[in-house]
Amino acid sequence: MQVRRRSQVKKSTQFAKAGEVERKWVLIDAEGATLGRLATTAAMALRGKNKPQYTPNADTGDFVVVINADKVVLTGVKANHKEYWRYSGYLGGLKTESFREAMEKHPERVIEHAVKGMLPKTTLGRQQATKLKVYAGPEHPHMAQNPVQIDWRA
Repeated sequence: MQVRRRSQVKKSTQFAKAGEVERKWVLIDAEGATLGRLATTAAMALRGKNKPQYTPNADTGDFVVVINADKVVLTGVKANHKEYWRYSGYLGGLKTESFREAMEKHPERVIEHAVKGMLPKTTLGRQQATKLKVYAGPEHPHMAQNPVQIDWRA
């Protein structure tokens, strides 16, 4: 009879596979939300870090729907000083716009930009970013998926 020692006991780690992941739809109301705190909650849900089967190299996250994007706020004087910039590659091609201008023109992009900055800069991160749906008002076309509302404060 052979006795197994502790060092010989086989341990295995469970990894999530692409077909085994159960995706849910999550709804986040951004009314009165601080931009960074809202973005971290959304990024955690997109990556699947709130699930026990989280695997860093697999997409285990949920779909995230953010409504009332036009009511997101920044603390302090950041609303006056924060700027978004893009560069065309040409001389004099640096374009900037302030947070207030961006919120007036396209409030959805402000939240998308904040959340994408918290995702990995890889093909997996780009794939996870496609599951983010942001809407300026309270209406969204994803009611058929029965999204579960979560609080960004938690």
